[in-house]
Amino acid sequence: MASRLERLWAGIRQNGPGYGLEILVNGVLPLVIYQLTDKRLGDVGALIASSVPPIIWSIYQFVRARRIDALSLLIIAGIAFSLLALLGGGGAKFLQLRENLVTGVIGAIFLGSIAIGQPLIYHLARAGMNRNNQAGEAAEFQSLRDNPFFKRTMRTMTLVWGLGLIARTAIAVYLVFKVSIPTFLAINPVLGYVSTGLLAGWTFWYAQRARRIGAARRAAAEAAAAQANVVPASAGS
Repeated sequence: MASRLERLWAGIRQNGPGYGLEILVNGVLPLVIYQLTDKRLGDVGALIASSVPPIIWSIYQFVRARRIDALSLLIIAGIAFSLLALLGGGGAKFLQLRENLVTGVIGAIFLGSIAIGQPLIYHLARAGMNRNNQAGEAAEFQSLRDNPFFKRTMRTMTLVWGLGLIARTAIAVYLVFKVSIPTFLAINPVLGYVSTGLLAGWTFWYAQRARRIGAARRAAAEAAAAQANVVPASAGS
């Protein structure tokens, strides 16, 4: 327990400033920019202006990666959908709806990846390992690709993320029509971080559970194989 807390604290110290900057760019700045520009630009203009920091942040994340992989492609898709939402015209509510449908579209991409037999979670996990120079873990991870239990695990994770992102979109769409724009700009980042945190926490728990089950199955298979070898030897003696 102590070692886990130490690793958690080390992770917070290492990544805390980055997370703080991300919250500032994606959560605080949009609301501040909207409040400062609403009277001069109107609701639509202020919403477009408030969308600039998150889009720039996404572009920065893509440029920093310096490689094209599943994670980078997902970021590119988010940028493209966000820009299309801004260029679509219409009133403030329609702009808010289009911006939030980006998350729903990405959720649909997760579900579509299951339909074509390429669960997106698998490719994102492998990309993350390669990005962090975990070549050994990435090779071991890839070697499990055709294992039925592993494939089912990847499908389940991808399904939960897809449905989770679509559920988050549905809640955001409901809020668009129920609260004012400033209130929505304050609530929406919280909704995003809470939903992502819940999905990430569930993913960690489910991955650990799947790892334990997989290890138990391998141990049972090895024991059965060893027993099978012992029985013929005993019969021969």
